[in-house]
Amino acid sequence: MSEYTGTTHDSRRPSQSESVSINQQDQQSLKASRHPSISNSSTGKDQTVAATSISYDDRSKYRSPLVSRYASAEMSFNFSEVKKFTTWRRLWFWLAKCQKQLGLDITDEQLDEMEKNLTNIDFDTAEAEERRRRHDVMAHVHTFARCCPKASSIIHLGATSAYVGDNADLIVMRDGFEILISKLVRCIQRLTQFAQDYACLPTLGYTHMQPAQLTTVGKRACVWIQDLLMDLKNFERVKRQLKFRGVKGTTGTQASFLQLFNGDHSKVEELDRMVTEMAGFSKAFIICGQTYTRKLDVEVMTVLASFGATIHKMCTDIRLLASLKEIEEPFEIEQIGSSAMPYKRNPMRCERCCAMARHLMTLINDPLGTHSVQWMERTLDDSANKRICIPEAFLTTDIILFTLLNITEGLVVYPKVIDKHIKQELPFMATENIIMAMVSAGGNRQECHEKIRTLSQKAAERVKMDGLDNDLVERVKADPYFAPIVSKLDVLLDAKTFIGRAPEQVYEFISREVEPVLNNFALVIASNSSKLAELAV
Repeated sequence: MSEYTGTTHDSRRPSQSESVSINQQDQQSLKASRHPSISNSSTGKDQTVAATSISYDDRSKYRSPLVSRYASAEMSFNFSEVKKFTTWRRLWFWLAKCQKQLGLDITDEQLDEMEKNLTNIDFDTAEAEERRRRHDVMAHVHTFARCCPKASSIIHLGATSAYVGDNADLIVMRDGFEILISKLVRCIQRLTQFAQDYACLPTLGYTHMQPAQLTTVGKRACVWIQDLLMDLKNFERVKRQLKFRGVKGTTGTQASFLQLFNGDHSKVEELDRMVTEMAGFSKAFIICGQTYTRKLDVEVMTVLASFGATIHKMCTDIRLLASLKEIEEPFEIEQIGSSAMPYKRNPMRCERCCAMARHLMTLINDPLGTHSVQWMERTLDDSANKRICIPEAFLTTDIILFTLLNITEGLVVYPKVIDKHIKQELPFMATENIIMAMVSAGGNRQECHEKIRTLSQKAAERVKMDGLDNDLVERVKADPYFAPIVSKLDVLLDAKTFIGRAPEQVYEFISREVEPVLNNFALVIASNSSKLAELAV
């Protein structure tokens, strides 16, 4: 995960080592805000390590299962109050730092004071200020000013609430995509290995959920991978296209900053560019109202909802295959499938993915509605909705990928069951091959067709009415008419002759479309492989 939360002494993006150290510090602050046993850093007392247990009082209130039950620590932190409000403070610090470089009367002493207090947040004070002022941003301006008395006069200078609110949201969404992309790549890698392992294993294909021509287990997995590659491309595209709101003022005109710089347009433009670069973005919106266009949220949520559809289809496939006992998700030694039926091996991970995906797909309606009612330069009815649906979408996607990592790591295939199902249906599928073989041996096509039709119907009746195995092959062998080709039946009924170019398609697809993508993420895969293996439980 890329955390752009490190303190900086220039306009460069924080290094990975800086980000990790600050991230750990912020997470300690997060514990302090949740557990009374840790003193707030603003009190000046030494912090103590809090127990990770949840108090009875905490359990007496609703807690979103997205965080309390499912989501990874990194995505939970990404949408935490600590991440949000330390990012606000960094945005104020970056703004003041750039304003000083462009000539405003801001001292190094003021900047140093701000920088030293980026993570020193007294949440009790902030909450009290918000109850008093009914304004979250100004509550945190005053809270920050309390621990930065020398810098209090230049905090939030020329800015509007959207400067910290919108820009912090954009940083969090960008970082959220980085978390999702790394996990999605790992899922694709695992499925790719699975597809290669089973590229040549014949299996019944299904259309309309009815037995159709054969395919291979690996080929079916490639259908899933192809959809996931499209999702990966969409995630990368939207992350790459994210623009910073930047430094725009109350209605996007930059009037307040133009006044600060005595009408010098070039300095206002440079301020916007410098802060954008410091936040790690390559570009900012040129045009915006009070907020960045909520059309961007529609774009973000669209690709996440689309991913939900991919997962629902894929995990439903696995659930259906589990019902057929052909493929199963991992099942742990002590795992219980049912409280009443000890023999059950329910596909609970795939069921969880489908449940989460169903929720994820519905969330697209929120930003669509929000964008449509942003009258003129902005209305505030976006705020409450946005702070719910955006985190939920990223958290839900993260939960799905977290679970999918476990599923794709340990998919279990039962070749003998698959072969049994093939043998139930393949004789019917092979009738055309039998007819052609008889014609080659000198038989009459129409006569042969009638013979095989009659035998097929009798075999089908035996299967449907009596629940017995398909005995069409035995009937063909017993009929003297088919004596010329009896010796060829094993070849004519070889399942591998019914899979067409499925194996070749698997290898070509992986070589031409999957491996180039995975190669682009080689460093991500290498750095996250061991970590993700521990997380996927």
